Amino acid sequence: MEYLNSIQAPDYVLVASNHVAASNIIQMKDDHNKMFKMSEKILLLCVGEAGDTMQFAEYIQKNLQLYKICDEYELFSTAAANFTRRNLTDYLWNWTLHHVNLLLAGYHEHEGPTLYYMDYLEALAKALFAAHSFGAFLTLSILDHYYKSSITHEEAVELLKKGLKELQICFILNLPSFSIRINNKDGIHELDTILPSKRSS
Repeated sequence: MEYLNSIQAPDYVLVASNHVAASNIIQMKDDHNKMFKMSEKILLLCVGEAGDTMQFAEYIQKNLQLYKICDEYELFSTAAANFTRRNLTDYLWNWTLHHVNLLLAGYHEHEGPTLYYMDYLEALAKALFAAHSFGAFLTLSILDHYYKSSITHEEAVELLKKGLKELQICFILNLPSFSIRINNKDGIHELDTILPSKRSS
């Protein structure tokens, strides 16, 4: 019942996540925030086991903040992604596996926008677009077909909506609403919540 999506453009990263928190087949709440602000320009999206996602994301968040306090500057997104992966690796090799799948969206004045894909088996890949959970099976092909390196803000939002519409038509589960944020040179900003159109009968 979870879904993450992200699109990198020339000067920003657009991210989206649904609001449902579920346990097995039961929906526990419909206003769950799956986005964690790591710093002023780094955003971590996390899905998986409820306890694991919260505990692991907050652990990474606090350690990045500690790094800033001790060294007086923030890690840029590539370093933050590798730090996160290293922690996933340590947990995996110590048999305390965290069932979390992650997208890390960052912006740095020297790197520009960056998007990293991670899964619970410590895979790390830099991507131009990415999605997690079962909904990714339906939307990755749409992203691959319509994505272009020069995509504008309006085109990225429309592409995101196109994928969400496909979820409403074909996905067996109901994902009623999504949060959208944009990460650019001015920081992280909340965009309007998307409420997908009703399923056609």
